[in-house]
Amino acid sequence: MTTPSPEPTASLDQDLDRIAHALDRLERAAAAREAEMAEMVALKARHRRLKDTVSKELHQLDLLLANLPEAPAASDKP
Repeated sequence: MTTPSPEPTASLDQDLDRIAHALDRLERAAAAREAEMAEMVALKARHRRLKDTVSKELHQLDLLLANLPEAPAASDKP
């Protein structure tokens, strides 16, 4: 004696629902990944700007230090 199998359409509907839910999860994950990538691009651009600013400021500091009068040596003090 064989056990009667569930109605084929019910099983098919369940399978289709599972596939639809899986696709929904994939679409949400892809959208989140796109948002992360956009944020990464923005952070990289900000990092580059900050790095350039620090480099320019350090260059200005080097110029200021180069133009300072030399301090007298310790042996030159009375």
